[in-house]
Amino acid sequence: MPGYDHHADDELLAKLGYRQELTRSLGQFSTFATGFAFISILTGMFLLFGFTYSSGGPASFWAWIVALGGQMLFALVFAELAVKYPLTGSVYNWAKHITKPAVAWMAGSSMILALVVSTAAVALAMQAILPSISPVFWIYGDGTGPNDASVNSVILGALMLVGTTIVLLCGTKVRAMVNNIGVTVELVAALALMVLLLVHAQRGPSVVMQTNHTESSYSSGYLGALMLCLLLGLYVMWGFDSATSLSEETINPRKNGPKAIIRALLASGVFGAFLILLAVMAVKDLSSEDIASGGLTYIVKSTLGDTVGDVFLVCGAFAVFVCGMANQTGAVNLMFAMARDNAFPGSRYVSKVSERIKVAVVPTVMVGVLAVGILLVNMGQPQIFLVVSGCTIILALVSYLLVVAPFAMLRVTGRWARPEKGYFTLGKLGPVIAVLAVVWAVVMIVNIAWPRPVVYNPAEPFHFYLQWGGVLAPAIMLGLAFAVYLTRRGKLGVLAEHAAPVAASSSDGRAERAMS
Repeated sequence: MPGYDHHADDELLAKLGYRQELTRSLGQFSTFATGFAFISILTGMFLLFGFTYSSGGPASFWAWIVALGGQMLFALVFAELAVKYPLTGSVYNWAKHITKPAVAWMAGSSMILALVVSTAAVALAMQAILPSISPVFWIYGDGTGPNDASVNSVILGALMLVGTTIVLLCGTKVRAMVNNIGVTVELVAALALMVLLLVHAQRGPSVVMQTNHTESSYSSGYLGALMLCLLLGLYVMWGFDSATSLSEETINPRKNGPKAIIRALLASGVFGAFLILLAVMAVKDLSSEDIASGGLTYIVKSTLGDTVGDVFLVCGAFAVFVCGMANQTGAVNLMFAMARDNAFPGSRYVSKVSERIKVAVVPTVMVGVLAVGILLVNMGQPQIFLVVSGCTIILALVSYLLVVAPFAMLRVTGRWARPEKGYFTLGKLGPVIAVLAVVWAVVMIVNIAWPRPVVYNPAEPFHFYLQWGGVLAPAIMLGLAFAVYLTRRGKLGVLAEHAAPVAASSSDGRAERAMS
């Protein structure tokens, strides 16, 4: 932003206890693009459209709308928090300023776990796209063997993660350039795809009232189908807080951050809704079993033909790459934010920023290596990976809950000092929105963790620990995270090399609380 004075941003950062270390160069579009790239509607649609359609038919469209409304509650709360605390690490630093250190530590750790697993899950989406473009992408086998897809998905995913790690290590400007190009490609591709699907429409928009008789599979009727179909919206529409996780790299973050959160979620929600609507309007046979198995890839190629379809699949692959990069960036920023507060063993190494490229190198490489490790689990045990992948959104929602619950307490009891005039605020609606966000988080955690065989153990071998994976896996991971916290709680505090000069001698890792 030409002519903008960064000193005010740096002074606020110093008041919050930290010195400026990262390059502050991201403008409005780059910040929005990070959130939009993280959500990446094309990535989510290529992965889960088929599952959702088979669970609820064309009427599953309404589950997307409900999910958008619920997730917007989080976005509004986060937008107000981003005004007051424009810090790298989003959920961790927000929680640190409004609740107890243990809660903040768990909020940050839960989100790191979600982001690392999500980075791996996004990489697997390459298997759903690239082999459909050309058989050359069958690096292992040809798709006819029982383990071909499983092994090939790991190879393609690992290659993608090597690529995203290299881009991130090239620095902020290169990352922003690749991210902006990727988001532009995804926006243009999504718009073009919607136009072409509309041109090839076989029926009108009233099709979204059809259930394909899926309600007969649920004891609660279509409500059961709707609750299951919420998975698509929740899997896709989270991570919008990643836009403000770059606050210390963003120009005028108190203005641009809140806008980026809301715009990224709203744009993704609207684009996604139209894409679902037009896909079910254009598909030739609503009862085709190929929709469940082939998902959006099948609809695109069967409707538009192989050549045009392949063009969109290439755009989809680029969107997946940028989405994976955004996930990795979010994990890296959170690890850096917590490490500079001495939250981990070896925090000095994890939080060290390269003087040359202004990037935290150790967490960047760590996240890439951990994500590849998770991919290796998928090679021999694809169902176990499905359980862990399904837990991604649960871990993210737990993190969100640990932020919105204390915020709701402050809002309801009147102890929240509103931002000064000219910045985003929820005003008098704040307490209502915050309480609704808490209710939404709790209901959705229960909904997604519910031990549905169709989600967690859809095929043999059938095991109770797979069916209950949505409960067991997050509980084990969060339990281990809390055990680590117990070893660090007496050591928390801003490391001297990261503290602002005025705070370096007295910082204890906690800035003033919101109610002060």
